[in-house]
Amino acid sequence: MKPTIALSSCWCSQRHQDGYAMLQEMAGLGFEWVELSHGIKITLVPGILKAVEEGVIKIASCHNFCPLPAGVGHAAPNLYMPSSSDARERDQWLRQSKRTLDFAAQVKAKKVVLHLGSVEFLWFNPATKLDAYLETHTGADLATDAAYTKLLAKSLAKMKDRMPHYWENTKAGLVQLLPYAEEKGLLLGFENREAFDELPLDADHPDLFAAMAKPNACGYWHDTGHAQIKQNMGLLNHREHLEKNAPNTIGFHLHDVSAEGRDHQPIGTGKIDFDMVSSFWRPEHTLVLEFSPRLTTEEVLASKQRVEELVAQRFGG
Repeated sequence: MKPTIALSSCWCSQRHQDGYAMLQEMAGLGFEWVELSHGIKITLVPGILKAVEEGVIKIASCHNFCPLPAGVGHAAPNLYMPSSSDARERDQWLRQSKRTLDFAAQVKAKKVVLHLGSVEFLWFNPATKLDAYLETHTGADLATDAAYTKLLAKSLAKMKDRMPHYWENTKAGLVQLLPYAEEKGLLLGFENREAFDELPLDADHPDLFAAMAKPNACGYWHDTGHAQIKQNMGLLNHREHLEKNAPNTIGFHLHDVSAEGRDHQPIGTGKIDFDMVSSFWRPEHTLVLEFSPRLTTEEVLASKQRVEELVAQRFGG
């Protein structure tokens, strides 16, 4: 048994008006599996269902919200947040997330990837100063930058001080959603995030799974690009983060990060050590290639070949 390799529809969904043609294009690149990402317009659904029924391709995972709520025509994974201080938004998050689970079950997916919200700041979001510093110090060695270290510590303290209310909202929403996932036979993948004010804080992933106590309904979803961005910010060590979350990991979003900090780039063209990342892959994992729509077909195929080589090295040809 080997991990499932899939291509995310985020690479091409915006170019298609017909879901059948979209999945035909992805299958034509040699992919047996795809992830239906958070840019699937409702108009693509009939074609998707037809392609799945005919066996054009198989659906490994869906990314909340999928399909997009009516009237939304662009990728919007954070349209509603479980962390929100507004109860109406939390209700919408739960309703639309259940709708994603219904759709995932309909297309025979086994996993659903979710974002878990963010911390709200009316004024003086610490992420603003942090981002501004990073933009003006591109390429600097932040590990030896005393001013940055001080700013980062101050920003983290503000974040942790304001976080509890929003984090409790998120966990309460998951407690409501998890039984529905179990009922549908789906695994929820909680994704690590790249923005400073998004949840969970990177250190909090293991405790989240312990608190949920639902090993058959949820797991950790590792995004390589997000982890690299956080490492660049001095917020984590990529290898150590993978080690801590390995017992709960169920899948990966695979993409590289350029020297300039741009993610969703071709595998092997940036700063990420994919030999290291692949050492954490297990046979039951889902490996989703998640690329910018700007990538060429050739870049997607080269990335696919690189991941297949890593899988062969790890699990045999």
